[in-house]
Amino acid sequence: MSSTLSMTDRFTASDRLSAAALRQLGDAFTWGVATSAYQIEGAVDVDGRGPSIWDTFASQPGRTVNGESGAVACDHYRRWKDDVAMIAGLGVDAYRFSIAWPRVQPLGQGLFNERGLDFYDRLVDGLLERGIAPHATLYHWDLPQALQDRGGWGNRDTAFHFAVYADAIARRLGDRLASLATHNEPWCTAVLGHEIGKFAPGERDPQLAAQVSHHLLLSHGLAMSAMRASGTACPLGIVLNQSSVTAATASAADQAAAATEYARFVRWYMDPLFQGRYPQDAGIAHYPQVQDGDMALIQAPLDFLGINYYARIWASRDEPPVPPPMALGATDMGWEIYPDGLRELLVGLKAQYPDLPPIFITENGMANADTLDHGRVPDHARIDYVRRHLEALAQAKAAGVDIRGYFYWSLMDNYEWDSGYAKRFGLVHVDYATQQRTLKDSAHWYSATIAQARRHVDAPAQEPVHG
Repeated sequence: MSSTLSMTDRFTASDRLSAAALRQLGDAFTWGVATSAYQIEGAVDVDGRGPSIWDTFASQPGRTVNGESGAVACDHYRRWKDDVAMIAGLGVDAYRFSIAWPRVQPLGQGLFNERGLDFYDRLVDGLLERGIAPHATLYHWDLPQALQDRGGWGNRDTAFHFAVYADAIARRLGDRLASLATHNEPWCTAVLGHEIGKFAPGERDPQLAAQVSHHLLLSHGLAMSAMRASGTACPLGIVLNQSSVTAATASAADQAAAATEYARFVRWYMDPLFQGRYPQDAGIAHYPQVQDGDMALIQAPLDFLGINYYARIWASRDEPPVPPPMALGATDMGWEIYPDGLRELLVGLKAQYPDLPPIFITENGMANADTLDHGRVPDHARIDYVRRHLEALAQAKAAGVDIRGYFYWSLMDNYEWDSGYAKRFGLVHVDYATQQRTLKDSAHWYSATIAQARRHVDAPAQEPVHG
């Protein structure tokens, strides 16, 4: 890995994060990178790992681009030591990763797999030895197939199995973790996995999706109670994908559509967690069955809230829909680049939920059509994307939102679910044929920005935060 200093001449003054933003983020701000187990680990049939719903889903014709799966991915299970060294070389404070439930408990209940647990022991210890704070997530969509065979998240029993799994991981790793999140983006599991069939397990049943969302939240609450009862020391929370919502026009129809989209995407998870109820909205057709005591469990106090932000939701009821303005273009996923949405979202959440815990931006990043050219990946679009979102984050912090850190998604190119290996989000380019890692220009920029932040926190104010 080449030195960041040798790369700084590739960045212009306009690439720099403003000094005011750097000071606003502050010296206690956590700078990190993030990944998830199924997207990078590979080794799906090694050392006792059981099959997951994504192994099954990806094996079904037509489910993923080119029929690709995470069977090899970035081979991180075997290459983790080199990857930890690479993370350390970036100069980040923290690394966010997920535990593969089927690797540590192959059937999702019953016996745990010591070889799988040992892997995460080694990873956590390796990070700590390098001065990198480990932030773990218990569930990033890879449910053990054995539980899916019993109804998966549609079966209320799965929530109780999850609590047992969570408690076991917390007991094993909690003394060394900087944080532990229960779920990553339950909306994706419920809606993409059970309503529209885009993600595993590929169901298309809106009522089932509503019930799944409730069982996910219930499992979160049960896990929080179990982990706290056993004396887990590390901060506990949950990670939600969220977006600001903009009505395309001032029409009553578009305004109503925007309210419904916000209720379905943001309030559907925030209201139960912080208000003990699901949002009531005329546009919501399906609600779950809720048993007595469920909401009290779901409202377990959070030590932190993780928020993943990629783009705003644009609400139009016209046919054809009015398109978003795309003033800054779109990512390779086709998502509008709209950094102001991050500020709008966070400031709005602070107003709507006064008792919010500290917030981490646990994912933010862009897919870009990157190419490796003579050992270099010039990805200025990603640099501009991250800089603008960090400026927006500083604006939200200046408005009083308690933001503690930022994790870029993702550390390296990886398996992007139903898109296979066609989309590249990484700061690090991965040649999947050789597993060669190459730092992109954005990786060098991110590293330089972190170093700049550490130099500027005590500097005198000179310029305003800008977007």
